[in-house]
Amino acid sequence: MSTEVPPRGRAPVPRRPARLTSQLLAARAAYVLRGNDLGVMTSAAPRLYPHMWSWDAAFVAVGLARLSVPRAITELDTLLGAQWGNGMIPHIVFSPEATGYFPGPERWGCHLGVAGAPPFPATSGICQPPVHAVAAQRIVEAARRQGRTDRHAAGEFLDRAWRPLVAWHRWLAERRDPDGTGRVVLHHGWESGMDNSPRWDGPYSRVVVGPDLPPYRRRDTDAVGDPSVRPSDREYDRYLWLIEEMRRVGYDDAAMHAAMSFAVEDVLVSALLAVSCDVLADLGEERGQPAADVTDLRGWSARFRRGVAESVDPGTGLARDRDVRTGEWLATATVAGFAPLLCGGLGRAEEARLLALFESDAWCGHPGLVAAVPPSTSPAVDGFRAREYWRGPQWPVVAWLFHWSFARRGWAERAAVLREEGLRLVGAGDFAEYYEPFTGEPLGSMQQSWTAAAVLDWLC
Repeated sequence: MSTEVPPRGRAPVPRRPARLTSQLLAARAAYVLRGNDLGVMTSAAPRLYPHMWSWDAAFVAVGLARLSVPRAITELDTLLGAQWGNGMIPHIVFSPEATGYFPGPERWGCHLGVAGAPPFPATSGICQPPVHAVAAQRIVEAARRQGRTDRHAAGEFLDRAWRPLVAWHRWLAERRDPDGTGRVVLHHGWESGMDNSPRWDGPYSRVVVGPDLPPYRRRDTDAVGDPSVRPSDREYDRYLWLIEEMRRVGYDDAAMHAAMSFAVEDVLVSALLAVSCDVLADLGEERGQPAADVTDLRGWSARFRRGVAESVDPGTGLARDRDVRTGEWLATATVAGFAPLLCGGLGRAEEARLLALFESDAWCGHPGLVAAVPPSTSPAVDGFRAREYWRGPQWPVVAWLFHWSFARRGWAERAAVLREEGLRLVGAGDFAEYYEPFTGEPLGSMQQSWTAAAVLDWLC
């Protein structure tokens, strides 16, 4: 697999179809979301991801709110309806109508009497990044632009979702930060949403797969045109072994923290928790929710914002993850290093340095990129893989996340640039999962719901 980066200063050879008009692009995005609608949930992608994924569902709700506020509310209601008794929102909610996905409910075994797990619908036993308060906020904002009926529906949704959302943030803050570092501990790379990112190479290398790993057959490589863009079989062995470790301790939080082979403090998830706690607190104050909950949310936000800031590498300026098992800081040049730009917490000079790096030719300003949005890994480092999942490609949903955050923080011009460049990336209307950064080739699954949702939010 080539890791070649186009020479600096030379424009890439155009290989993308012509960009659609904004009106046609928005219409196609709406068609994708409606086509992936399963009734009360939206499949992340029809072939590769036929179920509901947690952070996908949040972004999907953002896009759906531009089409129908009630349907967006239903999306989050369905997700919250599968919440575990301890507050965790599981990373997959399985649709009973969809079959053929691996690992499915039987591999996880959560519906077979695991304490706190719902017997129906079946779910996985891990979480994903906490962006659901952001989705709730966008639903409220969309409703305000509509009539009284939608505004009333959004208010009622916030009132019934308040306790589940607070419980979700509380679980992350208390169960996944037992040492009070201000950084969320993950026990599987899938919990980060960035499954095979170079961030996890070190921790994964220390996962020893047992001889009793049950046999399996992958399905993901059947659903993409080029299997090399997906994680390797060796990586999948480790992914599935971690599930075995979790099952054997009954998915108990304390037992996993003590026994799991994989335990890392994730700065990106921590930054998203910090900003989401603030967003949820704002919503709670507007709706007159309990002051004690709002106080807790503000406190968690401050703790995780501080934890992210304390992770910054003084040499590179990037935030770092940390391997709990070894105590090692994981200094990788991935987009997660820009986590402080999402949640704040840096001094003015440090933040200016990080913004300059974000816009430099090692990142969004690289002259070979087809669009000036962050690649998942810097093209300037060894190990960059232009076509390989989270090891190099550009993800429209990541561009949307930084666009939203920059707008929230008052950086209007920078937000506008990310919006325009994100639309440039997806402008042909294929709505791919991710894109080759130098040619714009669509990769991964096509008709990806959260890509369509990002486009709708940008255009409508």
